[in-house]
Amino acid sequence: MRIAVIQASSQAEKNELLFDTVKKYAADSEVINFGCRPDEEVQYSYIDVSIMVGLLLASDAVDFVVTGCSSGQGMMLACNSMPGVICGYAPTPMDAYLFCQINNGNAISVPLGEEYTWAGGENLEATIAKLFSEPFGQGYPRNEADRKLLDTERLKAIRKMSQTDFVCLMEKLDTAAIQKIMTKRDVVSFILEHGRTEVTDWLAKQNY
Repeated sequence: MRIAVIQASSQAEKNELLFDTVKKYAADSEVINFGCRPDEEVQYSYIDVSIMVGLLLASDAVDFVVTGCSSGQGMMLACNSMPGVICGYAPTPMDAYLFCQINNGNAISVPLGEEYTWAGGENLEATIAKLFSEPFGQGYPRNEADRKLLDTERLKAIRKMSQTDFVCLMEKLDTAAIQKIMTKRDVVSFILEHGRTEVTDWLAKQNY
């Protein structure tokens, strides 16, 4: 599995912690850190980052994204507005476990600011550890796994039918939004190198 780590600039000081924690517990995966880091000149909101999450997944450049913002809620909602993204909200280890086992999505958002007291780091580590503790999509509880997994596939099919494709979405965004996304050169370059879909082709044609 290829996993991207990227969170909003509002929580840039937590980037290394988030990245190191994902690397620790997803040790068999390739983990790529896209920031946002404290030394980046451009500040990216959770809306900006959610578009990048969508691009990374829609291009098949990565398989899964760990993201977040101050509350985690805004990022989750924004990511779920992107075609093809199923993003969970994981403020606790059990939320992370149930999401990956039942919903089997491709992104998860964690709170990095809200109620982030002295125990915040410990809760984040426990949450990421639980997220990657078992293979995704096994269903839970196990005695109802078949029904749970069937519902998950139905949800994914309904979402696909109800959404536009990602290139169409990008073509409807205003120029300023696209220009800002294109300034995140590490994300754009990675997609151009590793992406395998029409999203990659669309990015290659942009002249920003």
